[in-house]
Amino acid sequence: MAEPPLLTLAGIRYHLGDQTILDGVELGIAPGERLSLVGRNGAGKSTLLRILAGEPIADSGTRFAQPGATIATLPQEPDFTGHPTVGHYVAAALADALGPSDYRVTALLDEVKLDSAKNPTELSGGEARRAAIARALVAEPDVLLLDEPTNHLDLPTIEWLEDKLSAWSGAYVLVSHDRRFLANLSRAVLWLDRGIVRRLDSGYAEFEGWSSGILEREATERHKLDRLIERETEWAGKSIRARRTRNEGRLRQLGELRKQRRQQIGPTGRATIEVGQAEQSGALAITARNISKRFGERAIVENFSTRIFRRDRIGLIGPNGAGKTTLLRMLIGDLEPDTGSVKLGANLVPVVIDQRRAALDPDKTPWETLADRNDHLLVRGRQMHVMSYLREYLFRDEQARQPVRTLSGGERNRLLLAKALAAPSNLLVLDEPTNDLDADTLDLLQEALSEYDGTVLLVSHDRDFLDRLVTSTIAMEGDGTAIEYAGGYSDYVVQRGPREVVAAAPAVRREKPPSRESAPKARLGYKRERALAELPKRIEALNVEIAALNAALTDPDLYRRDPAAFAARTARLGAAQAELDTAETEWLELELLREELSG
Repeated sequence: MAEPPLLTLAGIRYHLGDQTILDGVELGIAPGERLSLVGRNGAGKSTLLRILAGEPIADSGTRFAQPGATIATLPQEPDFTGHPTVGHYVAAALADALGPSDYRVTALLDEVKLDSAKNPTELSGGEARRAAIARALVAEPDVLLLDEPTNHLDLPTIEWLEDKLSAWSGAYVLVSHDRRFLANLSRAVLWLDRGIVRRLDSGYAEFEGWSSGILEREATERHKLDRLIERETEWAGKSIRARRTRNEGRLRQLGELRKQRRQQIGPTGRATIEVGQAEQSGALAITARNISKRFGERAIVENFSTRIFRRDRIGLIGPNGAGKTTLLRMLIGDLEPDTGSVKLGANLVPVVIDQRRAALDPDKTPWETLADRNDHLLVRGRQMHVMSYLREYLFRDEQARQPVRTLSGGERNRLLLAKALAAPSNLLVLDEPTNDLDADTLDLLQEALSEYDGTVLLVSHDRDFLDRLVTSTIAMEGDGTAIEYAGGYSDYVVQRGPREVVAAAPAVRREKPPSRESAPKARLGYKRERALAELPKRIEALNVEIAALNAALTDPDLYRRDPAAFAARTARLGAAQAELDTAETEWLELELLREELSG
């Protein structure tokens, strides 16, 4: 016989202004259940967790917890008020604690590598998250409610948390954007969609197909209802007897059909993510040669070299504090290395998205963030009304004039993407862009970055996102070692082998493109030396010609005025672009060959 649920909700309703967030939610959590709670940004997942935790914020409905059942929550933003040390903060979750020296507190803080005596207000984002996780786990509650537990965590800590929850004897509900985390841990899925919770009694890997089937069936039913309403409306308009008593029932039925259709809220539209494209960069975007950086006695990067080509997607991974952002800044020329050199390719136009969301003023509105006091902004080279652009990123009209601080974490991240991606670029630098984004938006971001004609540098702890997107992975181990591996995170794990041999891995990572001819032993030779000197001039001349042809072809009247000239310039543009690709490739091969011979 199944055990009774530890926690149940019945008829839970919650409104935010005129928006229905929860509409008669019914659910139960049984002992030992492993649930993921999924839904779009702003769907109400955090609100539902707060109601499960016992906050009296619902407009109506009932919550019941079994007497004696213990429940612990991990909020997105931990509150350290009134706790002088990390130890005091964690110990406060224990009813029978002996203070920060309690063995349960010290054991968990040792696992998450935190100093019990540290002031919690001085913690970094990752440290604060680890402290909050320790507080949620320390009392070994019957039910854990975890809201975005992987945010700000590095990969080693995410893997530690996975192991911890895999061995957990109690029940838990996970809200997370990390699909790999959900797939590894959940055994059933709660889908919060348009105010209603549906349950799938399978793991997260089955969710996409299951939810797509539901939406397809709903669309079919809506179409059938629309056709029925059309027929009944036509009858009501044409029938002379429509107002007579014997037809009043049919009219009432038509009214009921219309009411039913109004109540059928269709699925929320998908965000539209497109990246503004600048003029094409050179074939070789970034060259780093033996770069090193130290802060005091600590080595951040030692003797690292790489070549990054146009359309490469490079992922940077490693523990928090390993130096990923420092290496990123050196690669884009924002920070000088102590030794070695970084050379940026021709025509690079970078756009940087900072993980701290420094570009967002919490007191400004989304409208002001994008366009200040104007009604229009330049998006991908054309003028666009602010509201039209905000709707592409699924912002409601009323949110345009609300302060940024009222937005959810996912909505703030979408706003940051909207602001950054409106500008033209051929180098995107993304520091933790996936935080708080729902699965649909993650898919759209991955698709946009895959189709992007420029180069992408990405810092991320999202293993699934890395596997879907990047062409190579730079792993930083925290000891100054940076090693590049072909492929995504899973490829890195296979190639890395046992961790103890990582530090001994060679510093050279990717194979250089092969040269067309076998390399001479002593020097390039006269012809190659001459070509290496002349090709940059040829490349520059072709870039100038291509820019002039593009400018001429933007004239909307050229084709009408002179069709022959339009055709000739179009043909020459294609030929010039092909010549440019050939020249860049030849120069790149010669430059690599020269470096091999000189090194």
